[in-house]
Amino acid sequence: MEQQAQFRYSTSVILYPLIFVLSIWMVFWLQVRFFPSIKHMGIRPQEWQGLFGIFTSPFIHADIEHLFHNSLPLFILSVALFYFYRNISWKVLVYGILLSGLITWLIGRPSNHIGASGLVYVLVSFIFFKGIFARYFRLVALSLVIIFLYGSLIWYVFPVKEGMSWEGHLGGLITGLLFALIFRKSVAKPERYVWQEPDYIEDDDPFLRHFDADGNFIENLEPEKPEIEIESEAKIEETQISLKVNYIFKENPDR
Repeated sequence: MEQQAQFRYSTSVILYPLIFVLSIWMVFWLQVRFFPSIKHMGIRPQEWQGLFGIFTSPFIHADIEHLFHNSLPLFILSVALFYFYRNISWKVLVYGILLSGLITWLIGRPSNHIGASGLVYVLVSFIFFKGIFARYFRLVALSLVIIFLYGSLIWYVFPVKEGMSWEGHLGGLITGLLFALIFRKSVAKPERYVWQEPDYIEDDDPFLRHFDADGNFIENLEPEKPEIEIESEAKIEETQISLKVNYIFKENPDR
């Protein structure tokens, strides 16, 4: 049975991505101010000590420019994730960090791989492919927006720029695609709103009748058949049956 979530705004849609991005900036401030050595706690491929970097690398950045370039897309994509896929958002984020980091550790060249760009690629890949697989018009539209904004990132999954962790980008792209397949049955649907007035009936509004349950507009509606009120058979019979009472007199032999 398919799981159907709902498009629903809440404070967590903005709050959680904001806290996540601010935590990355806080780590960078601590790195610059007090602990410059943590810059080397990234993913070191094929080294057992480098496995710890899977957990720490998204929070470590080389410089302010590196951090800024990751922060804005990370915030925007996280907001989209928490709004459209709230039920699975934390799974995508946490498992996305772990799986993309593990892929980077397996295929990466000997270096110190740091930055949240791998997670950015997880979100871009997941949101794009999830909308395509869902075949729901709002999610497909979201996929097209993602391609319009971040489609150029696809080139950076190849070694086109020296010093850039293209292995982390490729790991994020693969992870997002896998998650879109794994969670393909979790399809979001828009929440239907009901007015608070007790006497309001949504179907009585001629304009709202042009929208189906998914929010699609229907231009031509089939004419409604007039309803004929018919009294129940029991009620009709009740008015027609007359009550008959028969009295039987017997002669008393003792009289």
